[in-house]
Amino acid sequence: MHARATFGQWGEDEACRHLESRDYKIICRNYRCRLGEIDIIACKNAEIVFVEVKTRKTLKFGIPAEAVTKTKQAKIHATALHYLQDNHEYYKNFSFDVIEIVVEGDKFRLNHIPHCF
Repeated sequence: MHARATFGQWGEDEACRHLESRDYKIICRNYRCRLGEIDIIACKNAEIVFVEVKTRKTLKFGIPAEAVTKTKQAKIHATALHYLQDNHEYYKNFSFDVIEIVVEGDKFRLNHIPHCF
């Protein structure tokens, strides 16, 4: 596996640990369809949460959440609707969250931004 993919996978693993520690149930990871991909699909309190994870080693190009552009958000929305239809899931409430992870040496900071788009 490519080092970049391994780093991204590590970030998604940390994001799942974070969510699970806050009583989220992980439903699916790396859901893919012709419209796009969603890193993590989870649920908590009858709300389904579609999570985009952005892991960075530097803030040179801005904070990780800034990489979730309007175009990326539209792809995530479309992919989420496909997931709901494809899996015959119905939730009254759903949200789109971003989890930012910034690695600094041998430590990292994780920032969960709920309901952000």
